[in-house]
This record gives sequence, structure tokens and C-alpha cells, in this order.
Amino acid sequence: MDDEMLKDFVVEALELATNVEEHLLTLERHPDDLEILNAVFRAFHTIKGGAGFVNLPAMVSACHLTENLFDALRTGKAPVTPLAIEAALQASGFVADQLNELSNGAAPDSLASMPAELKDILTQAIEGKSEAPAAAAAAPAAAAPVAAAPVAEVATSAPAAAIDGSASVMKNGELDWPALYQALVPGAAVAAPAAEAATDTAPAAAPVAAAAAAAPAADGEPKAAAPAQHNRRASDTAGSAKEESIRIDAGKLDALLEVAGESVQAANQAAVLLEKLQQFKFEGTAAALMSTLAETLGRASRYSSELQRATLSTRMQPVGRLFQKFPRLVRELAKDLGKDVDLVITGADTEVDRVVVDSLYDPLVHMLRNSLDHGIEVDRAAAGKSNKATISLHAWQAGSSVMIEVFDDGKGMDPDMLRNKALAKGLITEHQALTSDEALQLVFLPGFSTKEVASSVSGRGVGMDVVKTAVEKHRGTIRIESTIGKGTKFSIRLPIELSIIPTMLVRCAGAPLALPMAVVERVVELPETFDEVGGAPVLRDQGRPLPVNSLAGVLGYEPGNERVGIVMAVPHPYILGVESVEGTADLVIKPLTAIHTAGITGTARSAEGELVLVVGLSFLLDGCRDMERTAVA
Repeated sequence: MDDEMLKDFVVEALELATNVEEHLLTLERHPDDLEILNAVFRAFHTIKGGAGFVNLPAMVSACHLTENLFDALRTGKAPVTPLAIEAALQASGFVADQLNELSNGAAPDSLASMPAELKDILTQAIEGKSEAPAAAAAAPAAAAPVAAAPVAEVATSAPAAAIDGSASVMKNGELDWPALYQALVPGAAVAAPAAEAATDTAPAAAPVAAAAAAAPAADGEPKAAAPAQHNRRASDTAGSAKEESIRIDAGKLDALLEVAGESVQAANQAAVLLEKLQQFKFEGTAAALMSTLAETLGRASRYSSELQRATLSTRMQPVGRLFQKFPRLVRELAKDLGKDVDLVITGADTEVDRVVVDSLYDPLVHMLRNSLDHGIEVDRAAAGKSNKATISLHAWQAGSSVMIEVFDDGKGMDPDMLRNKALAKGLITEHQALTSDEALQLVFLPGFSTKEVASSVSGRGVGMDVVKTAVEKHRGTIRIESTIGKGTKFSIRLPIELSIIPTMLVRCAGAPLALPMAVVERVVELPETFDEVGGAPVLRDQGRPLPVNSLAGVLGYEPGNERVGIVMAVPHPYILGVESVEGTADLVIKPLTAIHTAGITGTARSAEGELVLVVGLSFLLDGCRDMERTAVA
């Protein structure tokens, strides 16, 4: 029970700590925003209450001092200064580090105590107000929630908003603990006046105070009930939603999705078998049974599809959960590099599979660091630009894919310089990366870097190849567009749902293959003979000459009689020749993990039960070229 309670506290507190960091960075730009000041105060107060309950004294101390600081800031006793923001950021960082250690299995008693430096900077920030001695006197109370009796536990975790402005519980600008005790214990003489004052100043918090006051009626219950009750109320508008949600182990969701996918596959296969059976003539009882079987299978198919959709929806999460980690990272790194950079985030509510959200953190960190170090100029005035640079992080849904763009208004990339660097390092030959677009993609090659000397930020030739590998692992693609002097844009396309993708089923050399519908434009008939450009076959389609590739040929099959062409909707369009097109299907994809096969990203089962190879999206986008195979060591 204790472990479960600690786990719940860590999850809730980590969410609060992340939100605090976002609030602080906003506060740095809008120091007069009272709503943000109050939100940060409430967050630290809530974490302090829970930390005291699960016996984390260092966290309690850090939260208590930060709470004192924000009490002074929101009441106007101290101004919002860069020192105050820095102190609060260090405090939230310390709290987040401890929470992450707990999340990774560390024992509560193994956590470090609050660093003296953090205490010093918080104290300095607090001493910037007029009533420094009063604030200092309150500091020893930081450890009170750890060893306090159950009733005192309730008092320390009661929402501060419920007591602000109450004369009966305030003395010299600080909390009068005996008066607060009386205010929260049923039957105390001052309980009614305190409740009235609380109602005047914060009507929304009054029911919480009343609930907290009733809690001590049962021995042992207040300790468990009070922090949970407070956390629900203190999480702003998300309170009601949390009461209706439960936490499920991600592995269980994955297993459920696997079963749901297999059930859909089995239902589809049964439908095909039924269709074949219905070609025979049945009479009497057999005909009635066939009719009932058809109706039952139809219902089973609908329910299995609904189960699959419902399971998929449970795995969907907004990318904002990931994006909110980046403002501070950009702020700190820009500060280290001596650059003035503003991070603009849009589309944070776009939803994508949770596995994608979890795996995108490292790639996006690499891309943001790359933009800050390589893209943004040190002397922007010399380039005729404003001193403040902008990096934008934008997400949106495009059909069955989610698009994520990272754009910086920096100096851009020179394709010729990139190609010369790759040649000098022996990463390509003279006959590779001849176009500007191909040259830009060279930054994804392992070992490629434009820096002569490695720094703490970049230059070791690792990073962007990791980005490409991580994106393609989830059947995604990444492209680069850059204009010298204007900036660079990285575009990531990922499937919203990892396990199921719409495909076009084709056949090459007798083998069944599936192409992602995301890159299929239309189907055309291929002639007996082609025009040629440079010895390569070309077909004129809607007035434009498009190169023709044999799908069997590029995958290593023996090419057959390919008379059907698929026009590919990619940055550099081309036509893919196949023997036949057999329709479309939403397939449950099983990724290839044990082996690497050029062009193939996974396998699936067709409705007839046949094993189908799924052609990779990035392979098709690159014009059926395998970058790993063509790169020279």
C-alpha cells in the first residue's frame, strides 16, 4: 500500500513540477501575471503536502522555501526578479530530480538533502522583500509535515487559497498555526468565522477546507485522504477528470492492442472464408445455419473492430506532454551559447500513439540543440536580422499521420558545403548526393559533422543519425528544407497509430507486398516500351516526365511482366511498376526487429491469411534507395 501511495504521489508531483517549469518560463516574460504566481504557489504547496505525507524531508524543505518566496511575490512584498525566477527554476529542478530518482526505484531515505546552494539562492530571493525576518523565522517549520500528528498533516496540506486573507489564522504576515489548527478541527470556537473569511476570499476552496476538516473523524484516514483530496482540487480544471481516470501499466495496454489486432485479423479471415462458402448451394437447415453464421460473423467483426479502435484510443496522448519539457532546455542552452532565442510552440494538443511520444524526446532534443548551435547566428545584426531569434515547434494531424516541424530563422545550410564535407570524410563518392535536396540529407549519415572541433553541444558526428534512426523505427520519415540566410526546417511525419496502417496490396514476382497509402497518389497503366532519359525509363504523366522504377527490381526480386504503375506522392515524384494491384486494406503491422532487409519495414497477414511484406515509408520517400546500403564507410 505504501509503495502504491508513493508511486501515485510521484506521478502526480512530476506532472505538477513540469507545469511549474512552464509557468516560470512564462512568468519570466510576464512578471505581473498574478494568475501564474498563484498557480506556482499552489503547485509547490501541493507537492509539499504530498512530500510530507510520504516522508521526503528534503523536498518538503525546498517546496516550503519556494512557497515562502511565491507568497511574497504574489502579495507584492517582493518584486519578480531574474534571481527569483532562477531560484524557483533551481527548486523545481531539484524536486523533479528527486521525483525522477523515486520513479526509477530509489528508496526515499536514499535521496540527497537539499543543497546549501539552493537554500542560499532561495533565501536571497526571499530577503529581497521588506519582511525578511518573518520569512526566515518560518523556515524551521519546513520539516513539520514529516513528523506531525494526523491533524497537523491535514492542516499543512490544506489549500493556501482557503486561508489567504483570514485575520484569525494570520499573524505578522505569517500563518498562526494554533489558529489554523482550531480553524480546521470540528467544534473549535473560531471554525465558523474562519470558514466565512475563506468563503469571502476564495469561494471555490471552501468545500475543500470543509472536507479536510471532516477528515480527522476516522483514525489513520486523514493521512491517506487529505493529500489525495487536496491534489484533486489543486490541479485546476483537471480535477474532475482525474477522479474518473485510472493508471494502467503500459505493457498491459500493448498486450490488449495485440489481442485486439489479432481478433480483427481473425474476423477478416473468417469473412473471406464465409464468402467462399456462400458460393456453394445450401438448402433447408444448412441454408438457415449459413444465414445465421453470416449474421454472427458480421457482428463479431464489428465488435472486434470497435475493440481495436477503443484500445488504440487509450494509447493516444497529446504531444504537448513532450513539448512542455523543451522551453527550459532552449532557455538554458541559449544562455550558455550567448544567444537570445524564443521558442514558439503550436499544436500541442495533437494526439499520437504514446510510444511515439515517449520515443520522440531524444530526437527533438538533438534537433533543437542543432538549431541553437548550428542554425542561430551569434551576430544576427550583421545578417540584418533582429537580435532575438525564433525556433518554432509545430505539430498537426495530416490524414493518418502526425506532422512535427522544427524551424529556426537562422543562417540555413549550404548544400555544396555539406557535400564537400561528406566527400572529405569519405562518407560518399563523387557520384552521390548530386542534387541540393540529397546534399541536405547528408547530415543524417553516421559520423557526419560540420564542426572541426567537438564542443559540449555538438561536433562528434552523432545526433542527427540517431534522429533518423529513431523516427524510422516507428515507420516515420524526416526531411530537411533549408534556405541560406533564411533558416532551416526539419519535417517529421509519423503514423498516428503505430500498429495499424492503411495500405495498397500489390503483387511483384508472385510475392504479396503492401505499400503505405500515405505515399500512393494513383494507379496508371504502363506501356510496352518507355522513353529513356540517360538510359533510365521515363513515362510522361499529366505533362511531367517521371522516372519508372520496378518494385521487384529495387527489392531484389526477379522482375516479371509489370504493366501497372503507381504514381508516388513524394517530394520527387516517380512511378513504381508492379505486376498487379489487389486492393486496399488496413493491416496490423509486426515490425522486423531481428533482421534488416532493404526496403522492408514489417510483416502483416492479409484477410486470406497470406503473409504480406510491408514496404518502408522512408524507403519509398527516398526514391527506393537504401541510404544505409549506399553510404560508404
